[in-house]
Amino acid sequence: MSNAPTPGMIHTVYFWLKPSLSEEERADFVRGAEQLGTVPEVLHFYGGAPAATESRDVTDHSFDYSIHLFFENEAAQLAYQLHPIHLKFVDEQAAKFAVVKVFDSKA
Repeated sequence: MSNAPTPGMIHTVYFWLKPSLSEEERADFVRGAEQLGTVPEVLHFYGGAPAATESRDVTDHSFDYSIHLFFENEAAQLAYQLHPIHLKFVDEQAAKFAVVKVFDSKA
């Protein structure tokens, strides 16, 4: 049996990047996003581009990248928001965002 904390919160972020970005700029964004998973408060991290699933009225494949971070609780998520790795990501990557949508939910 694992002693790992059970996630109590999921922080999901969808990014629409500026269309003018080069492939290298997009790759740099992905590398930066993946670093967010190294913040100690993050229990689980998943990131990726839209899946090639069937287009339906209820699906939205228009975003460029999404991240899904699992935290033990809201306090851990707040610590993540203030962590230097997160602050560096925002500082270095925000100019690449056209739109960002954040969805926080209980796990």
